[in-house]
Amino acid sequence: MFVLGLTGSIGMGKSTTAGLFRERGVPVHDADAAVHAIYAAEGVAPVEAVFPGVASDGRIDRARLGALVLGKPEAMARLEAIVHPLVAARRDAFLAAARKGGATLAVLDIPLLFETGGEALCDAVLVVTADPAIQRARVLARPGMTEERFNLIHVKQLPDAQKRRRAHFLVDTGRGLDAARRQVGDILRCLAGRTGRA
Repeated sequence: MFVLGLTGSIGMGKSTTAGLFRERGVPVHDADAAVHAIYAAEGVAPVEAVFPGVASDGRIDRARLGALVLGKPEAMARLEAIVHPLVAARRDAFLAAARKGGATLAVLDIPLLFETGGEALCDAVLVVTADPAIQRARVLARPGMTEERFNLIHVKQLPDAQKRRRAHFLVDTGRGLDAARRQVGDILRCLAGRTGRA
């Protein structure tokens, strides 16, 4: 099974691009969605133990947690030491299920793919990109987003230009959904010989 890593900085259209692969029947593992699920299940007790007061109604309150870790490298490292192994376990279970189901291609949607060394798990990497002005406008349009929060998130991410240099494939979402869909189709055709997908 061919494993394609999918990554891109905040606001680049990564989730939309992942959805275009799902449209074509490709199984996709969403690392962000895995974290959301973990914060309502197996991650609640260990995160609450290290960051008392962040659990509410049986789940982690992401706003409270974010206030404690964003812009604080030591706190973020403690959180990642808890969460990353749990995400890895879910990712491994996804890949095993995809192989068992006969998939010839699977996508790992990982925002911090390069930053965490996740490219080592992949046969190739796709970077989702867009013009910086488009990126900023998209992010600042999100509910509750501020310039300060955007900058805190952005500074943790490898610059887009560096990601693009390390990519095997690019999807530019700044040209609209139809163009992105065509680019995904081109990538699938390019991979067809290596994956056996039509």
